[in-house]
Amino acid sequence: MTDEIPLYMQVPLKTKILTDKCKPNRAYPSDAGADLIARNHTWLQKDKRTLVPTGVHVEIPTGYVGILAPRSSLSKNNIIMTNSIGIIDSSYRGELMASLMYIGDNEYGHTIPAGERIVQLIVMPIILPIFNIVDELSTTDRGQGGFGSTGV
Repeated sequence: MTDEIPLYMQVPLKTKILTDKCKPNRAYPSDAGADLIARNHTWLQKDKRTLVPTGVHVEIPTGYVGILAPRSSLSKNNIIMTNSIGIIDSSYRGELMASLMYIGDNEYGHTIPAGERIVQLIVMPIILPIFNIVDELSTTDRGQGGFGSTGV
């Protein structure tokens, strides 16, 4: 654990890595996300989803969720995560994979070299709701106003 970060913010995370180069890394001790890399040299075909292995397995504690989020540098290369973010439940033990797609102008696609940082792993506490099914909900001024209803 890091001395600079308060103990209440630190949670031990059992982590299995396939090689030393796959070890999750934070640029700064207090960064929310730990960078994960592409384990292999990967070719992304234009407009086609590709699962990119990271070489990392984790044991998310019960009461927490792992979130894979794209690194902002992906957008500079016209790469998106096809599922926006990835949810890692506490019961999952497989290798973390990033679902990526190249959406740029190069008809041949884009290469991600092995070792390139591609996603961030964020671990957060969760609240598991107990769904209380009712016939009606309380009213509010907003009501059912959704997408854009509060202004642009």
